[in-house]
Amino acid sequence: MSISIVVPCFNEQEALPFFYKEFKSLTTKMSYEDFELIFVDDGSRDNTLDTIKDIAKNDTRIKYISFSRNFGKEAAILAGLEHSKGDYVALMDADLQDPPAILPEMYEALTVEGFDSAATRRVTRKGEPPIRSFFARMFYKIMNKISKAELVDGARDYRLMNRRFVDALLSMKEYNRFTKGLFGWVGFKTKWIEFENVERVAGETKWSFWKLLAYAIEGIVAFSTAPLVIATIIGLFFCLLSFAGTAFIVVRKFLFGDPVQGWASTISVLLSIGGVQLLCTGILGQYLAKTYLETKHRPVYIVGESNVERGLC
Repeated sequence: MSISIVVPCFNEQEALPFFYKEFKSLTTKMSYEDFELIFVDDGSRDNTLDTIKDIAKNDTRIKYISFSRNFGKEAAILAGLEHSKGDYVALMDADLQDPPAILPEMYEALTVEGFDSAATRRVTRKGEPPIRSFFARMFYKIMNKISKAELVDGARDYRLMNRRFVDALLSMKEYNRFTKGLFGWVGFKTKWIEFENVERVAGETKWSFWKLLAYAIEGIVAFSTAPLVIATIIGLFFCLLSFAGTAFIVVRKFLFGDPVQGWASTISVLLSIGGVQLLCTGILGQYLAKTYLETKHRPVYIVGESNVERGLC
């Protein structure tokens, strides 16, 4: 049996030496299995690629794929999975926030306990800004209510999968990928392993609040049509409200002869309705934009250079 470890990297030159040290320690403990380590350089602007090449010179297990530019973590994950050759495939971050020491337990879950994947989740968010933690928890709650994809609060991308699980992920060819949702959508038996939050070993996080917000919107649009339903309900409500308001004004005029007053309040109502219309149009636009990108059939990523051939998929 063999294990492929896929590691997406973006400006991780400071963390890579620490990660490689942990990798060697891990492979010593799990010497009964063959390993390949696939670094996916997502168009890094620092010396990440050179650092990977230096590591690969002395270790034939080290493979790398370097993109022609930055395509995002989702593309890096896809590239790693597509080029992996192992019977089991693990996803892991280079910053050691995904503790490699957990991998033997994950491996046992697949080989002994019969699970198809072993996933990890943080039970604490120590070190995160409170507002970021709050919105993250709200995102998971909302997604589980409006979509059929199972998303576990605190879930990491850190996961070990067997080959049929990986093949199921790769069978979905969409351009706009939300891997956390895809994990839950494909199903199969998954064991969840909990661990305490771990700080980055080096470097800085690449995920700002706004990037995470955009990623959350990507996930909602990819796995739920609930926003469209909500927009329709809001539109129907304001339509009925406008009819009722018009009827009230007409009846009051004929019965009481009161002139129509309240120019300022009328403008306020018009502005609020216009704002709702723009919001609903924006929601619709998000879905149309994703459809537009899908129909282009552009590649999810472009490889600039690599020392690995395409894997089984």
